[in-house]
Amino acid sequence: MKHQLDLRYQWTGQPVQHADQLMLMGSCFTIHIGTALAERGFRTLSNPTGILFDPTAVARHLHDIQRNRRYTAADFFEHNECWNHWDFHSDFSHTQLEQAVQELNAAILTAHTFVQQASWLVITLGSAFRYVRRDDGRPVANNHRAPADGFEKQLLSVEEITAALSEAVLALRTTNPGLQLLLTVSPVRHIRDGVVENNRSKARLLEAVHQLCERLPHTYYFPAYELVIDVLRDHRWYDIDLVHPNFAATSYVFEQFSLLCMTENTRKRCEEVYQLTLARRHRPRFPDTEAHRKFEAETLKKLTQLKQQLPWL
Repeated sequence: MKHQLDLRYQWTGQPVQHADQLMLMGSCFTIHIGTALAERGFRTLSNPTGILFDPTAVARHLHDIQRNRRYTAADFFEHNECWNHWDFHSDFSHTQLEQAVQELNAAILTAHTFVQQASWLVITLGSAFRYVRRDDGRPVANNHRAPADGFEKQLLSVEEITAALSEAVLALRTTNPGLQLLLTVSPVRHIRDGVVENNRSKARLLEAVHQLCERLPHTYYFPAYELVIDVLRDHRWYDIDLVHPNFAATSYVFEQFSLLCMTENTRKRCEEVYQLTLARRHRPRFPDTEAHRKFEAETLKKLTQLKQQLPWL
């Protein structure tokens, strides 16, 4: 008896390998994949300008990164005793205005430098809904817990999504022509929008990313959404909120990513690096014992050998 659907999907891009640099942007689901890659020795930069959900916010940030935009104190506003920016996550809020400006500009510079040499840009889209301020009509990426009646909720069209992301990616490729694009849709359902509304949102994202794959060269889709929503399905794969995939689910998605998008040799290297990652986190109960000294020596030997093969570790 079969208990899961078979996902028949053929990866058509170049294999992802340890020599690549990957910049990941988008929803909170990006963090899971980015962390798994980093733990296995890949050079990654995950959500350098904060978590983003709607595609037009991602596009605005990509334009900022491409031209290394510099923000000033005039771009921030004060709310709840913090200085914030409407287009950035609260990770970039601060009680000191100067510090907020400095940290935001440093993050953009880091991303600008990284993406010049990146092999892959991985974008995970979370929602086709966006919010705009009623006072001036400007879209926001974060409302910073401001009163809800100050914003208008809009459902983006497929055309708006594809146009915004196409323009941003093509701009990045003017300075990095070899940049490959990997698109995914987050399987995390935005239940606060309502189940029906969430499905409309995800449908638009899915259609948009497939249109982008057809229009833009070196652009590929990874079915993270289908792996969780269609293959796993059962609520045992979710956290207690029945919305966010749990550790087992995200581990399964990364396992499938490895099988689809990496060579066997790269997967072997991933396992070697991951075992060293676990060894580095080990906290011995009796560090002065001969057994622990032997463990340290063996780990150092493996690390030295691996660094000869992957010198950027």
